[in-house]
Amino acid sequence: MAKIFQETARAGMTRVVEPVARGLLRAGVSPNAVTVTGTVGVLVGALGFGARGQLVAGALIVTFFALTDMLDGTMARMSGGSTRFGAFLDSSMDRVADSAVFGAVAYWLATEGNHSGVAAALICLAAGGLVSYVKARAEGLGMSGNVGVAERTERLLIVGVGGLLTGLDVGPALEISLWLLAAVSIFTVGQRVAHVYRQAHLVGRE
Repeated sequence: MAKIFQETARAGMTRVVEPVARGLLRAGVSPNAVTVTGTVGVLVGALGFGARGQLVAGALIVTFFALTDMLDGTMARMSGGSTRFGAFLDSSMDRVADSAVFGAVAYWLATEGNHSGVAAALICLAAGGLVSYVKARAEGLGMSGNVGVAERTERLLIVGVGGLLTGLDVGPALEISLWLLAAVSIFTVGQRVAHVYRQAHLVGRE
């Protein structure tokens, strides 16, 4: 059910993103430029606003620029496919942005004395890195690891909604979203490890 929802949401976003992607390509903007711009935008939202406790502005800015992760990929596909450097840059910038988001959240929660929230943010940071690493390592070994319920966009949206609600004084929404995200991220790591194990086991039988 979660996978169906993800695919439906992504299909809806694609209908919005594609016209923007075409327009940027016609204007001479490269996918790599969009990748870097998106990362800079996330850094501004996370470090310039979120870390200072301006959660509504930070969440909105981070969420907006996080969606460029779909935009640059769509642009690359439309222009003939991603280059190897483009794929490398995209993956590297994703890690920079993710580290800024969860580092900023952990910092702000620490200033508020919310040790439980800090722990959840650090687990999210570590587990999010593992989600990406397991997939990359599997692909490096000739297998696939693109499964699981917590893809990068979903992870940023969850923490973004939590930050927005907390900024609007809707209870401890950020802390709750972080613990939820920590759980689904760890679950996703398990899903990917199991998926790779099944592939490796199948190859071993052949």
